[in-house]
Order: sequence, then C-alpha cells, then structure tokens
Amino acid sequence: MAENEPAKYEVISRDIIGLIENRDLEPGMRVPSENEIRERYGVSNTTARKALQDLEIHGYATRVKGRGTFVRERSVDRAANKILSFTRNIRQTGRTPCTRVLYAGPLDSDYEVDILGQTYHMEGPIYKVHRLRFADDEPVLLEVRYINQSLCPGIIEKNLEGSLYDIYREDYGLHLTEIKQSLSAAILDQSSMDFFGLSGAVPGILLESVTFCGRDTPLEMERSIYRGDVYRFVVNATADT
Repeated sequence: MAENEPAKYEVISRDIIGLIENRDLEPGMRVPSENEIRERYGVSNTTARKALQDLEIHGYATRVKGRGTFVRERSVDRAANKILSFTRNIRQTGRTPCTRVLYAGPLDSDYEVDILGQTYHMEGPIYKVHRLRFADDEPVLLEVRYINQSLCPGIIEKNLEGSLYDIYREDYGLHLTEIKQSLSAAILDQSSMDFFGLSGAVPGILLESVTFCGRDTPLEMERSIYRGDVYRFVVNATADT
C-alpha cells in the first residue's frame, strides 16, 4: 500500500458513506453486513468489521446487537444550557459547517427581546447580521443576530462566515459570561422554507436569546429558526436536593 493510500476498510467505509449521503441508504436502513462486505469486496472478516466500526465512529451508523448495523438519523444535538458556537457544535458532530451571509448592516433603532417574562433592551445604533448556516452543504439554521455596535465597532466589515464568538473574543477581547434563551415550536413560513430548500412541511424551532459579556452588558440578541427535523436541544438536569 502506498504511503498516502487509504486502508481497505476506509475505502469500504467511504463507499457506504457515499450511499448514505446520496440517500441511497436512508436513516433506519440496514447497511451491508460483515459477511456481505467480505463477499462484495473480497476482504477478511477483520477488515469488514473495521469498516463497520469506522461508520459508527464517524456517526453514520449504529450497531444493534443481534440485528445488524443501521444508518443513523444524523440529527445535531445542541446543549441548551451551554454557550456553544454553531461552528464548533457542527464540527463536534463530524460534519462541516458553512455560512452564507444574507445581510450585514447598521440599524439606528433599538432592539429588545422577551425571555421568560423579562424584557431585555439594546439601544441603537446596532448591527443586524442575517445568515443562513449549513451542515455538510445542508441548510439547517436561519439566523438573525443583533449586535451591540458600541462593543464591536466595524464588525460588519469582518469575515462573518465563521464564528461570531471567535470574532468577539479574538478581535474585541470580549468574553461571553451568560446567555439567556427561550425555545418554542415554530411554523416555517414560505420564506424560511425557500431558504431551507424545503417543499414539504417540516417543524421549526424558534430560538430567542440575549448574550452578555458582563453582568449587565448585552453583547448580542438573537432570533433564529432551527430545522426541527435536524436539531435536538438537550439539557442536563440534576435533582433538586
């Protein structure tokens, strides 16, 4: 085998991943078994087993004891109780993040958001950043951020296709201290459906939030739509003692 040539099990794994990504194998369908791989590719049981393990490691499939290995529903789990950027969250799932900036400009007006019965206010002028965000070229998040202009002057001139959290930290020396957010079910309007490239009914998750970089200093506010067929918001809870 040449120095940079992939191992045989990796070649087999990539072939099956290609079938999954092309939707020839849908979530819930069984992938080729160890014996089927061995016969189809003329490899040993060990190589076939490693190919299936590689699919599991990369999150494409899951093994069910006594039944076989099945294509996973590739949902994105997002912790609702942590400050975590979209870019990092998507990379943690083994997928590649990408962003299309739809609009970035100043607003003279104020902006406010209501979360759990409390109203948070940000005085203008502010910046509005509207972005469509992708996981492996699939649009999954339609995001609108309202950013405190006094804390981040000129931010709309920067590259907004990556993590805003990284820009806050690296370019402005700001450290996020707290985020308050609310989640609710949403019905996708036609505009959102068009952005997501959807033709059928798909549930949406509306996220509204305010992020602080100091005790009483709102850095940004957000009103975004997550695709409910892709995203799951999870919370770690402890018993009240």
